[in-house]
Amino acid sequence: MDTIKIPEKKNVKLIAHRGLSGIERENTNAAFVAAANRSYYGIETDIRRTLDKKFVLFHDKTTARIGIDSLVVEESTFDTLRSLVLTDIDGTKSRNDLRISTLEEYILINKKYGKVAVLELKGAMTEDEIYRICDTAEALGYLHGVIFISFNFDNLVILRKKYPEQPAQFLISTYEDSLIGRLLEHKLDLDIKHEALNAENTAAIKAAGITLNCWTVDDPARALELIGFGVDMITTNILE
Repeated sequence: MDTIKIPEKKNVKLIAHRGLSGIERENTNAAFVAAANRSYYGIETDIRRTLDKKFVLFHDKTTARIGIDSLVVEESTFDTLRSLVLTDIDGTKSRNDLRISTLEEYILINKKYGKVAVLELKGAMTEDEIYRICDTAEALGYLHGVIFISFNFDNLVILRKKYPEQPAQFLISTYEDSLIGRLLEHKLDLDIKHEALNAENTAAIKAAGITLNCWTVDDPARALELIGFGVDMITTNILE
């Protein structure tokens, strides 16, 4: 199994969605390393708090989809979550290495391989939580290599209070004309569902000086169309 190659990416940067999740189990160190060993510009993941106020990298609210055992992430302790063996992409629990990853492991993998860490803040987070995440990346010497993304606009506003220049992208599914002004007010870039983009609104976003990422693109023909529009980044499970 391998990635699907895009023949002409121009200057568009590809982001591996939850690591190279088309080949390895999403948001595991295996997926992060698989992406890191390829040509991706960045590696995306999701961060959630645990019951004991630590952090793990996991997309869903519960572990049922990829762990079989159903644990509510934010109602479970860090040690309990780390003890869970996740399924491989074929649905079997055949690999002991497939565990829920930590922020520290993820940051260090990106740092080692020189990749940009695209870190999604899941749900509404407190100022303390967001700044502790930043402190961890800073202590590891790699805050400069992190782009924060979130569907929760307030998370990014909190980030801006202390880190006015930190790269950050607002995640959204739909496009409205008022979006550009909102982003400019808070010095934020954009990560939008790719179906919401067309040539016209892409041009308007780019004319405003906003860096444009889009998710989640696995069709090579659509990727080439978006590249033609002039997007800056494409987030993908399998394209390279």
